[in-house]
Amino acid sequence: QVQLVESGGGSVQAGGSLTLSCTASSSYNCMGWFRQAPGEDREGVAVIHDDGSAQYADSVKGRFTISQDNAKNILYLQMNSLEPEDTAIYYCAADSDYVSCFGDVLEYTYQGQGTQVTVSS
Repeated sequence: QVQLVESGGGSVQAGGSLTLSCTASSSYNCMGWFRQAPGEDREGVAVIHDDGSAQYADSVKGRFTISQDNAKNILYLQMNSLEPEDTAIYYCAADSDYVSCFGDVLEYTYQGQGTQVTVSS
């Protein structure tokens, strides 16, 4: 059974940092993060492919870093210079299909249950 379990969420003041983790039950060709703020649509945040290449949403470029520990099947999202606008539930997602991997992270086949990130001003 596929499982993606997020952890590391919490509350932080603006300008602070958090690191999210996503422990996967197996390896995938691509993994990523998306988020959903209250009353807002889901938004792709970052993705990383099995070759290590990564892409970021413009809203987080230069502040967030996605990485993975392939040996442990763990995905990370290092979030620095957090802003109140980053407040959302953050979800981990993964896919094993190469075509899907170059699509929208919101459409990846497997998704976790999410972890809350709250940034106060």
